[in-house]
Amino acid sequence: MGIFARKSNGTTTTIAPVDPALAALTGTYTIDPAHSSIGFTVRHAMVTNVRGSFTEHEGTLTLDGTDPAASAAVIDVKIASVDTGIGDRDNHLRSGDFFDAEQFPLMTFRSTEAQQLGGDKYRIVGDLTIKDVTRPLAIDLEFNGSATDPYGNQRVGFEGSADILRSDWGLTWNAALETGGVVVSDKVKLTFDISAIKAA
Repeated sequence: MGIFARKSNGTTTTIAPVDPALAALTGTYTIDPAHSSIGFTVRHAMVTNVRGSFTEHEGTLTLDGTDPAASAAVIDVKIASVDTGIGDRDNHLRSGDFFDAEQFPLMTFRSTEAQQLGGDKYRIVGDLTIKDVTRPLAIDLEFNGSATDPYGNQRVGFEGSADILRSDWGLTWNAALETGGVVVSDKVKLTFDISAIKAA
């Protein structure tokens, strides 16, 4: 079931006839942080992956089933909530070597465009701001469907990911290894598992 308009070519957007089930999803949804996660994976010492997440975040999804291209997403992430399971490492990530969480407490994403790639797969394009740097980001998503939970809330679910180079946002700290290479890879995979509740 489609949520966003399909790009028929690089300049023209074609909107298919409105599906009643799709139209019923139109509305504003609040991201449920208790059932959502925003995480990352980065290569460490060239031999293994370190995974972490940001445990405090909020945002809204605006879905328009009659004009899918008008759908949008807004996400704010509290940098100080970074959690890799190792306190010393988390404190280093919060420091000026990396995120400088005291001076730049939020990482933000503001969508600018939504595209359907086929089936329930989509791409959300927008602006990601980390520290004082804003750059474009494309997130590939899969729509997992909608449901009414036991409390009567209408929910929608998405999961997706995006690969970035952290140096593009000024996150350049590193250290050389004696065997060659560096301690922390430049490439970072961001992951999103989103459950959002429709506003009454």
